[in-house]
Amino acid sequence: MESNNLEASFSTLIMSIGSSAAISLGLSPDPSTGETAVNKEVARFNIDLLKVLGEKTKNNLSSEEAAFLKHILSDLQLKYVEVSR
Repeated sequence: MESNNLEASFSTLIMSIGSSAAISLGLSPDPSTGETAVNKEVARFNIDLLKVLGEKTKNNLSSEEAAFLKHILSDLQLKYVEVSR
């Protein structure tokens, strides 16, 4: 069995949800199809998930984790607005 050295962490969770949002915004191809498509409903859902995580974990994250979440969320929100135009 091959080990891929994935670490289950808060940052990995944020990256996973953020990647799903990016794919839904058409910023990256879907790894299962190789195609790029926009699905604003799914993107909004994933962005909202990140917002909920931020609210529920407030004051419980390291400064690096909090900054990382804020950065990812801000970038995705900006891209969502751009795609919605």
